[in-house]
Amino acid sequence: MKEKEIAIPVRVYSYDELEAADRKLVDAAREATGRSYAPYSKFRVGAAIRLDNGQVVTGSNQENAAFPSGTCAERTACYYAGSKYPSVGFEALAVSAVTPAGGEIEEPVAPCGACRQALLEYEKLSGHPVRVLLVGKEAIYELPSVKSLLPLAFTEF
Repeated sequence: MKEKEIAIPVRVYSYDELEAADRKLVDAAREATGRSYAPYSKFRVGAAIRLDNGQVVTGSNQENAAFPSGTCAERTACYYAGSKYPSVGFEALAVSAVTPAGGEIEEPVAPCGACRQALLEYEKLSGHPVRVLLVGKEAIYELPSVKSLLPLAFTEF
């Protein structure tokens, strides 16, 4: 038997330690939480993607009583970006969430498995790693790529 260890590098920043472009991306994700439609879970999520051309697109989770007809913030943003800017790659992604009480979550949350797989497809199309910023109240986690969120990802043969 062989054992393989998979390590994922994560940098932890405060908001003030981020570069200006990343603060703008985090702000866009935080703002997008306000456009969430989450009457069932009360868990509002916003995502912002900075494209290779500098354009920032956002998405928020949209729930529906006919589960699972809703969609997550990350897929809302990436599908919109892919539809509106089909030939432009992704540079970075930020994800933020708000608690049912209305405050920003303490610890950063990561995208669900379906979103990780969808985002990985767009990272592949971009032709380079897409940085990921997971936003919490006090800490922001930076991962070097979407692939680092899904290290044993399903890919083509």
